[in-house]
Amino acid sequence: MQVVIRSTKADASWLVAHMVASAIRENPSIVLGLATGRTMERVYEKLVQMHKEEDLDFSLARTFNLDEYIGLQPDNVNSYRYYMNHHLFDHINIDKRNTFLPDGMAEDLGVECGHYEKMIKKLGGIDLQLLGIGRAGHIGFNEPLSALQSRTRDKSLTPMTISENSGEFANPADMPRRAITMGVGTILEAKRLLVLVTGGTKAEILAKAVEGPITSMVSATAIQLHGNVQVVASDSAATLLTGREYYDWIFDNEPEWAEYR
Repeated sequence: MQVVIRSTKADASWLVAHMVASAIRENPSIVLGLATGRTMERVYEKLVQMHKEEDLDFSLARTFNLDEYIGLQPDNVNSYRYYMNHHLFDHINIDKRNTFLPDGMAEDLGVECGHYEKMIKKLGGIDLQLLGIGRAGHIGFNEPLSALQSRTRDKSLTPMTISENSGEFANPADMPRRAITMGVGTILEAKRLLVLVTGGTKAEILAKAVEGPITSMVSATAIQLHGNVQVVASDSAATLLTGREYYDWIFDNEPEWAEYR
């Protein structure tokens, strides 16, 4: 795992966007795993800008999102399909037929989850998975006690997650209590993980995820098991990291980071 700390949220988001763009340019047919939430909005804004100003080409890319609420129609403003269209897909040259999210309206959720797993495998697996970390320590909607080998499935959300996300709804009481999410095991099968964490409210959970013991109580700690992980954090989110000096040294000295310095 490599940890890179940038001075501001904007700088951290800029770096992640450029890393995603580099991966797309290297492999135009890339299979991207995408995340939602306020943390990702700046990343998608920057990718849209690079598409318009630098001809960043998404025409051959395929995408899979981590999760979707159960019970929301795709055109509901709070669905993750709507979020992705609004923040990214409507503004780039991607073929929406190649953009996949779980179907939160499926009659049989078990069948839908199995189908999602099969689709990922059919396209050769996810090349680069973008992740955020929730305050409960979840990646996707893998809440505490999610098995580290779990697969795509429907999950009940914790009160903390509901509190964290319900502010996005005009009526917070309308937020669904359940969602479909890729499993921790599904996420760990991606060839590369790119994690973005910003803001002082995430400092404690970031320290647990990166430097704490691996535990199903904090599903984000599972990223420690992956062989190709880059974590990008804002300075405010990195205040509790004990290895800060070493992380900064790696970024300042390793050749692979030269293009981003």
